[in-house]
Amino acid sequence: MTALQSLLFFIVSFIASIAGAICGMGGGVIIKPVLDVFGWTSVSTISFLSSCTVLSMSCYSVGRSMLAKDSKVDLKIGTSLAIGAAMGGVLGKQLFTLIKEMFPDPNKVGGVQAGCLAIITLYTLIYTLNKKNIKTKNFSGIPVCLLIGLTLGIMSSFLGIGGGPINLVVLYYFFSMSTKTAAANSLYIILFSQIASLIVTLGTHTVPKFSFVTLALMVLGGIGGGVMGRVINKKIDDSAVEKLFTVLMGIIIVISIRNLVTYMG
Repeated sequence: MTALQSLLFFIVSFIASIAGAICGMGGGVIIKPVLDVFGWTSVSTISFLSSCTVLSMSCYSVGRSMLAKDSKVDLKIGTSLAIGAAMGGVLGKQLFTLIKEMFPDPNKVGGVQAGCLAIITLYTLIYTLNKKNIKTKNFSGIPVCLLIGLTLGIMSSFLGIGGGPINLVVLYYFFSMSTKTAAANSLYIILFSQIASLIVTLGTHTVPKFSFVTLALMVLGGIGGGVMGRVINKKIDDSAVEKLFTVLMGIIIVISIRNLVTYMG
């Protein structure tokens, strides 16, 4: 990979991580489809690099909030969801490997990921635009939280996006969380699922070929984006976060459909 390409990967990671830290999406839901558009490296490599970037950003954001004692994470609900997400991260990584082995053409896996992401994001956008008319739940039981976290972990790990919009919608609907509280809990969940996914990747020796320089730049972009996103998040209200979230979902849907057509064409 050329120096210019690595620099572009850094820029994408930085900008995506700012948005991810503000909205609680993790950034991977932007990084993965955008980098797929360029087609400069394999689907597996992009998923791995995206996951590492998301892990670095969420680690900083969650850790900084905990140290500053201004975290909005509900430890009872959030930890149960996070443990479930960690287990789901393991299953999601295995699912990715299984799907990958089903297709001799690795690009087809990217097509499956793009199609799933487009569908999930579309439903998320529809819910977000109509959430004022939807009556939410207020679950708190540990078994339910573990099951929901498991589902989120599977999807995020398989798609290589960290968490994405689906985390926020689930937290809105099942736990009646406000926008910023949902964002904080989403990053907490993402942290656990990405740690589990990385452990599985290392333990099963399925790390794809990648450039260490590119990885270092993307991780740097993830942390830098997390720093800036945290600052911005403190200065804007819930309505601004929701507007940014809605715009990003529209962009993600368009890019995912484009990637689906390209990979499956």
